[in-house]
Amino acid sequence: MRRQQVESTVIASAGYDAATAILELEFTSGDVYEYFAVPPSVHRAMLEAPSAGRFFAAHVRDVYPTRQKR
Repeated sequence: MRRQQVESTVIASAGYDAATAILELEFTSGDVYEYFAVPPSVHRAMLEAPSAGRFFAAHVRDVYPTRQKR
């Protein structure tokens, strides 16, 4: 999945697959996680947020099912 850099000290990049509704996040630690059943509007809002990390903590982290990819 192709990811783009985001404004955050915690998240390095974010990618989204609209066909599967998977949000993929690479953290500055190098860990990569997939979040499932994420609406496109949430991905868009994360990219537009002043801080992707704050948005993630408030609207993604404890809301969507996840699995660590690496």
